[in-house]
Amino acid sequence: MAARRESPLVAHADALSDRLRGLTFGAPVTHVLNPLEYAREPYRRYCAKYGAGPKEVLLLGMNPGPWGMGQTGIPFGEVGLARDWLGVEGPVEAPATAHPARPIQGFACTRSEVSGARLWGWARERFGTPDRFFARFFVFNYCPLLFLAAKGPRSVANVTPDKLRRAEREQLEAACDEHLRRAIDHLRPAVCLGVGQFAEQRLRTVLDGSPIRIGRVLHPSPASPAANRGWASQAEADFAAAGVALP
Repeated sequence: MAARRESPLVAHADALSDRLRGLTFGAPVTHVLNPLEYAREPYRRYCAKYGAGPKEVLLLGMNPGPWGMGQTGIPFGEVGLARDWLGVEGPVEAPATAHPARPIQGFACTRSEVSGARLWGWARERFGTPDRFFARFFVFNYCPLLFLAAKGPRSVANVTPDKLRRAEREQLEAACDEHLRRAIDHLRPAVCLGVGQFAEQRLRTVLDGSPIRIGRVLHPSPASPAANRGWASQAEADFAAAGVALP
């Protein structure tokens, strides 16, 4: 039997997980989850299926959402679209650090993540098939860690990387910047677009002096009033401003 060929992106993710394991985070963070560990298999399948370079456009997210990548290991990985449109599914382990208000149920999760539903729903509507989308695009997350701040046994809030303490954020960014550089070296995109301001800022830091074009796409989060007024049309205007032609 021929040996299974792994995407370099998976080896890079494993190296990042090893490095992040040594980091600690204080208040308000109470729980830190890494889906690149407990949902490694679906992420491996995502990279094997769609992660061959070169790509025209890299779309960079910030970090996992609790009902998307936090469940599936796939960036913006809303369960239904990851399974039924991307055609990616796999076993997800139960992390020891889960909070009861944010249970990790993998592909059995019945909650839909709005950000992922918007992004992958747009890709399905615009491109029709995953192969047409991934022939030009790849979706990747800057930071794989999901940070939670528990407020009680039934209450928990997400903490985004930009809200971490400065020393914690700098250690995290040193590791994630290197991971992003390796991904870009593998994917060789002509354009890198941050999904939101934070991701764009990290791209500008990592790609300082590079000829790769950098821009931003509106984040599809339901916390964004602009996104709630019609994310797809505004995102398409952002693509046009970055010189990315759509079908």
